Amino acid sequence: METPISFGTDGWRATLDEFTAPRVRIVGQAVANYLREVEGREDGTVAVSYDARETSRGFAEDLSRVLAANGFDVLIPERDTPTPLLAWTIADRELAGGLMVTASHNPPEYNGVKFIPSDGAPALPEVTDEIEARLAEPDPLPEDEHGAVREEDFVAPYADHAFGLVAERAGSDGSQGDVPLDLSDLSVVYDAMHGSGRGVTDRLLAEAGAEVERLRCERDPEFGGSPPEPSEEHLGDLAAAVRERDADLGIANDGDADRFAVVTPDRGFLDENLFFAALYDYLLEDDSGPAIRTVSTTFLVDRVADAHGEEVFETPVGFKWVAQAMADHDALVGGEESGGFSVRGHVREKDGVLVALLAAATAAERGFDDRVDALLSEFGEIHQGKISVDCPDEEKARVLDDLEAELPESVAGQDVEDVVTADGFKILLDDGSWLLVRPSGTEPKMRVYAEADSEDRVSELLDAGRDLVEPLV
Repeated sequence: METPISFGTDGWRATLDEFTAPRVRIVGQAVANYLREVEGREDGTVAVSYDARETSRGFAEDLSRVLAANGFDVLIPERDTPTPLLAWTIADRELAGGLMVTASHNPPEYNGVKFIPSDGAPALPEVTDEIEARLAEPDPLPEDEHGAVREEDFVAPYADHAFGLVAERAGSDGSQGDVPLDLSDLSVVYDAMHGSGRGVTDRLLAEAGAEVERLRCERDPEFGGSPPEPSEEHLGDLAAAVRERDADLGIANDGDADRFAVVTPDRGFLDENLFFAALYDYLLEDDSGPAIRTVSTTFLVDRVADAHGEEVFETPVGFKWVAQAMADHDALVGGEESGGFSVRGHVREKDGVLVALLAAATAAERGFDDRVDALLSEFGEIHQGKISVDCPDEEKARVLDDLEAELPESVAGQDVEDVVTADGFKILLDDGSWLLVRPSGTEPKMRVYAEADSEDRVSELLDAGRDLVEPLV
């Protein structure tokens, strides 16, 4: 029996035994129905893009045909393209919306699809619920009412925007050819993880003048045998290359390049929480505005904000909530500990291409090792970790209910000061550390996060969190 099509944290994802062409076409019809019945669009243009997986171009063509048969014109890129380029194209061209075929960082046996509304920001549940309610077999209009499908380059127009925005943020007075950004003193090792960032992120870095060494920049639908997730365990070769080549910076993207990671010469893999704090501190040198972070993201961002007289707003996990809060509060930057970030002046979707360029501009002014050392010296050491506990999806709500009744008055020897319930249970302790338990939106797991002033303390908190959750599953 097939699992129902359901749009979770970031669209519908499934293994290829369930993610099939007939079911993808059902999603295409649902989107056409939604655009017509909810948004009142009888026609218009929809963009459809896809990642580097073996099946993604074919699924994108299936979606394009269904939308065209419903009277919509369709733009499709010439090659697999990062998700954020699709989001920016939708907003820049004022399209009706778009569909991205991607399973992001999941292994190659998965694929997925997500809908991006006309503003380019992630779809909120009220949108995806309406789409789910309209899942139906394709229902084409008469052929003379069909729209047209055409291929276009999504990269060049985006590149012009990205160069201009990052140059403005960097206060750049120099330029590299026609590019208003000069990174000619920077050496970067870029790891595409065989995903859709190849030929895009590295191209922009090189066109801005950086010396770029490329790793895993060939298309490989199997991703070299490991998931295209830019986590520390998957970026050992990148860290080694940065050291061996005496590079200033290492950058990696996930499979669809909406997330990214940084590797530095001294630290190796740079925790995304530390990157977020360093980036915000850099942006505040010449600008102002609050930051948006998820409940699972570091309080170090709050300390940076306090030092500059700024605010931080906390959201549930999921960039759609970050994006909404960025609009509500005119935020300077929004981010999450899993490596998704965006900035004011850009589309409100996490973008591992633009932020890679911004990270390079940041490092060109002052290296991340120095930046992070200065922050930790000023605000104190901060460490974070997370683990997962297997939990069937249908049991998650019960586990949370049971946990609410079992919440302790102290954790690992520290009294509980407060409990935040924006997303699961975030237990704030009186020494400034915290423990978070929440359900994964993409996997049958409960997530346990902890933050404290030492790695040993983080380990103690994670053990305590596991001991809280496992008996309830």
